[in-house]
Amino acid sequence: METPGLVVHGKAAPFSTALRSLLNNPQYSDVCFVVGQERQEVFAHRCLLACRCNFFQRLLGPKLGPEMPSPVVLSTVPAEAFLAVLEFLYTNSVRLHRHSVAVTFGLGPLQERCIAFIEAHSQEALRTRGFLELSAPALLSLLRSDKLRVDEAELVLAARSWARVGAAVLERPVAEVAAPVVRELRLALLAPAELSALEEQNQREPLIPVEQIVEAWKCHALRRGDAAQGAPCRRRRGTLPREHHCFLDLPFK
Repeated sequence: METPGLVVHGKAAPFSTALRSLLNNPQYSDVCFVVGQERQEVFAHRCLLACRCNFFQRLLGPKLGPEMPSPVVLSTVPAEAFLAVLEFLYTNSVRLHRHSVAVTFGLGPLQERCIAFIEAHSQEALRTRGFLELSAPALLSLLRSDKLRVDEAELVLAARSWARVGAAVLERPVAEVAAPVVRELRLALLAPAELSALEEQNQREPLIPVEQIVEAWKCHALRRGDAAQGAPCRRRRGTLPREHHCFLDLPFK
């Protein structure tokens, strides 16, 4: 029986440093992206992106041919976020900042780290331009988290600001832009006075479906957290206490 060969492992740090030197380096690159509203050029290597990420494998498939293709335009992706994604793909590590928590292109591990970062720095992250530029799926993932360190009233305001920006860019109604994400807002956590104020503002500027607000009122009227389906009321880590929370039977995790 043949003896297994010896496996030699090199040091990870020099390997990572060498790959980092290729990041946004036009030398030997075979694909160029034009990223963000500033139209910043970013150079990359097609084979590396394709083997590391299914999104890029689909985007950069054989249809581009062997020669340097025309620039791939990604005008809706912030350049700082895109470079953070590339750094992770090239080196398997990236330093995240509250201004650069990234669009993640379906990268599970990076997405999880981004969400964890925002959970730990929720209030600061909600005030950044990057938050307003999140895709709807990315915001949906955040709003499903029990670990956000921010009160629900602030989340409602942040969601409204996000939807306004999207409505202006896409030239669509605010409520239509917000539709994929607002179901994850936990309106039953708001006090009655807050819910009334939200209802009045919603009449002036529709954001949340009326039936969703009605479901939250049912929880208040019946004084039960499970009184109505479709009205999630688990407290988040940043939820401020309110008198009616005593009858919410789903505590924060």
